[in-house]
Amino acid sequence: MLLSLAQWLQSLSPEFGFFRVFQYLTLRAVMAALTALLLGLVAGPAVIRRLGELKIAQPIRGYAIDSHMSKSGTPTMGGVLILLCITLSTLLWADLSNRFVWIVLLVTLGFGAIGWVDDWRKVVNQDPEGMRSREKYLWQSLIGLLAALYLVFSISESSNLRVLELFFKWVQSGFDVNLPPKAGLLLPFFKEVSYPLGVFGFVILTYLVIVGSSNAVNLTDGLDGLAIMPVVMVGACLGIFAYVTGSAVYSRYLFFPHIPGSGELLIFCSAMSGAGLAFLWFNTYPAQVFMGDVGALALGAALGTIAVIVRQEIVLAIMGGIFVVEALSVMLQVSYFKYTKKKFGLGRRILKMAPLHHHFEKSGWKETQVVVRFWIITMLLCLVGLSTLKLR
Repeated sequence: MLLSLAQWLQSLSPEFGFFRVFQYLTLRAVMAALTALLLGLVAGPAVIRRLGELKIAQPIRGYAIDSHMSKSGTPTMGGVLILLCITLSTLLWADLSNRFVWIVLLVTLGFGAIGWVDDWRKVVNQDPEGMRSREKYLWQSLIGLLAALYLVFSISESSNLRVLELFFKWVQSGFDVNLPPKAGLLLPFFKEVSYPLGVFGFVILTYLVIVGSSNAVNLTDGLDGLAIMPVVMVGACLGIFAYVTGSAVYSRYLFFPHIPGSGELLIFCSAMSGAGLAFLWFNTYPAQVFMGDVGALALGAALGTIAVIVRQEIVLAIMGGIFVVEALSVMLQVSYFKYTKKKFGLGRRILKMAPLHHHFEKSGWKETQVVVRFWIITMLLCLVGLSTLKLR
């Protein structure tokens, strides 16, 4: 919005030439982060107070760890604050004609809406389970598949009209259209090595990345500040990848595919980092507010969508290793419990409690120890991910 205003003012008179500074992506990224951060810090107390007045409090499961029982009644759905800050900051500082900005925003808000319904049912019905899994996955799958069908053709095209033409061409050809090499699965640490996916392969991979990362972040969000800081770090690193792939010069130098328009996602990533840090101010131990599914599902989907656009799905799995391990811990725990119950008549567990962060709590770690150590691990993993920029 401000970029369009600056361009309009420049067209009026040479005296407004100094507004050219808004054309610099790095400046707008910094301003987006600052805007989201300040919005969150200013609006945070009012939002938390309002959530408390509406009695939107987090119900605690009966089988939860004893130390968590004191958290019952803490306001939840604080993810609304994050999404509000991200959206306003992005709309202010991003190029609103950019297709990638809109698809990431729509996916983020779509998953946020699913989380909002889930949280609302938990609060109104006082049901810790909220939306049933089948219903939740149905809506997640719908949004994920729609995003995948758009992205499969938009990676190589800068016009929405051209994307639509390619889609119809794909249908008319009997679903047989080859994608350019940059739409393949890129392998980190290798120069110009990619695995061709085809349209169906790209759609399936994109669906799995978006839905999988959304649920992985949601499963990680179980302790004060545990999920939001890794989201900030991973989001900031993905912003760097977006800047590189969006630049014809840097992408060529670093052997990355050049994806025109992807650099504008740096604005979204910066806004997400700023909003996340603002939320952490209130979510750090002892938390004044919880993110809720409205925030966790949305932020995870945003990370997944950005990773797909900049063709860094594997790097996302590396940098977001904490999210991956947390999700795997739940899958293994549930699968092993069902298997042993069917075979022996009594379910057994691999971990003391899933997700993994609860296992460490049960093992004697304090909540703050788990959180900070997971932050440190994420920081190291992000550095490994960033090393793939040059080590190719």
